[in-house]
Amino acid sequence: MDTFGTTDTAIIIGVIALYIIGTSWLTARLRSKSSSEFMVGGRATPAMVIGVLMMSEFIGSKSTIGVAQAAFDSGMAAMWAVLTAALAFALFGKFMAGRLYATGEMTISGAIAQRYGPKARLIVSLIMIYALLLVNVGNYLSGAAAIATVTKSSIPTAAFLIAIVSTFYFALGGMKSIAYVSLLHTGLKYIGVFIILGTALYMSKGMGPVMDKLPAYYFTLDGHIGWGTIFAFFIGNIGAVFTTQYIVQAISATKSARSAKNSAYISAALCIPISIALGFIGVIAKFLFPEMKSLFALPIFMQHMNVYLAATVAVSLVASVFLGVSTVALAIASLVVKDFYVPIAKPTPERELQMTRWLSVVIGFLPLVFVFFAPGLLKLSFFTRALRLSLAIVAMIGFFIPFFDGTRGAIVGLLASVVGTTAWYLMGDPFGIDNMYVALAIPAIVIVVEKLFHWRGPVRMQPVATKPTRPQGPSSV
Repeated sequence: MDTFGTTDTAIIIGVIALYIIGTSWLTARLRSKSSSEFMVGGRATPAMVIGVLMMSEFIGSKSTIGVAQAAFDSGMAAMWAVLTAALAFALFGKFMAGRLYATGEMTISGAIAQRYGPKARLIVSLIMIYALLLVNVGNYLSGAAAIATVTKSSIPTAAFLIAIVSTFYFALGGMKSIAYVSLLHTGLKYIGVFIILGTALYMSKGMGPVMDKLPAYYFTLDGHIGWGTIFAFFIGNIGAVFTTQYIVQAISATKSARSAKNSAYISAALCIPISIALGFIGVIAKFLFPEMKSLFALPIFMQHMNVYLAATVAVSLVASVFLGVSTVALAIASLVVKDFYVPIAKPTPERELQMTRWLSVVIGFLPLVFVFFAPGLLKLSFFTRALRLSLAIVAMIGFFIPFFDGTRGAIVGLLASVVGTTAWYLMGDPFGIDNMYVALAIPAIVIVVEKLFHWRGPVRMQPVATKPTRPQGPSSV
């Protein structure tokens, strides 16, 4: 953005400010007025709206900038980072969305507790809260970097702006408001990405010159990323889609199980074009600016646009930041309220809504502590998908292999997975084995082993008759 002068920067900041004011007004108009509207939008939100909301996290600032950066370095295969999310959403719609909706629960901990008992609820909830807090630290860091670049402000100032605006969005609006405002946020994000793609194709005079100059691997299916990493993308996105709290909460806001499934298919369809566009942007940037740092593969094109197009792109980046932070923070608040506050305090619906909003303010500003004092936590963003993958494995075993739905196995498996996956990550993924695979294996192995030992032992010691017998009449003598 250094090519823009003071006036141009003022225009961009002014457009961003108008967008924030407009969406804040819309949030206030659509704000939730009951606990049900805050948590699940009154269970009356159309599938299209929920479909857009669910995929929004997968085209946030981290994903868009990150995919373009990876494509700059490794080729078009980087698009699999988002394209595998489309596959995960399709599988979610086919196998899980309807089942989760049928539980009647709006938290992943509640749904899993139906299969493994109430003791599993708190463990699942704590793991998800931990994972999502780390996700939002990453959202704050990447978002603050993007906003600071666009507005020529400092990282702390940008992070504080994110906290204020995003917390207002979800603390006042809740699911009802966020779901509808996400249509505007995501629409702008799409427009911004395709404006960048159009600019890139114009500057490169199409893909012909790009393909002639760059190495052939830039246009293969696996590039320099490799199928092992691509598969890690896939299972990581399955973990993120199948059991992440805001996904479960979003489908709970739909009108029916069929609508829940349709929303997942819509999310899958929406992920495809933007993933391909980001891949093209990255490789074209490599063609045009081969000596540039790959981090700027996407924002570099803003310097070659008309200021008003650049302002539109800037707003799209800002919109994706606010939406990503808001949806994750709403999910955290819902878990805290439903799994901890409500069981202890047993509040009235009015008091529950009031306390939810106060807790939301705390949750919205909490990531600032880590942004200011522990910026290295951004590297943990992929690790959070591994944690969520563990939950997905436990959930799928409970839903599809009910013979293995023992509470002890699930709890021990989850705890062992958290410890094992964290240790493997901190050791730097020894032997070249990604921590994602550790998260995939540990809970399944523990659940199976525990069930087999439990089945061979205590089952034989059960009393012969544990059910009351019906009275026998004379005919049975």
